[in-house]
Amino acid sequence: MERAITGEPAGSALDGLTAQKSAQKSGGTKTPVCVVMANMATQDLTADQFNETVTGNDMVLIDFWASWCGPCRSFAPTFQASSEKHPDIVYAKVDTEAEQELAAAAQIQSIPTLMAFKKGQLLFNQPGALPPAALEDLVQQLKSFEVA
Repeated sequence: MERAITGEPAGSALDGLTAQKSAQKSGGTKTPVCVVMANMATQDLTADQFNETVTGNDMVLIDFWASWCGPCRSFAPTFQASSEKHPDIVYAKVDTEAEQELAAAAQIQSIPTLMAFKKGQLLFNQPGALPPAALEDLVQQLKSFEVA
């Protein structure tokens, strides 16, 4: 399924994960969550961190990948370079082997898959490794897209 930045934000494929993680309790308290902060290059992201990261940051790009995936390994330097060029955006990576529940909740069927969120709304969801120019174009569209 391909979704691009348009006038209408795409719905979140992760609504079920949000409800599931919110319902989890550990010793009477909610499962701890952490926010990946912008200006910190590329970060690994887990299911426990996912929703807080997406909703707690203005712009988030997430690369779903696996170590055995050749296109994923080829895309990694492009993603890393973009993260260094745009410290105002959170760049996160989800290892689909380690985070199978998260990958399933996100309906990841092919890797690499890139998702872009702005103010918590999923605006872009596309499998395939983007070349540097296409990723830069996506970043510029994400920055200029107005979300209510």
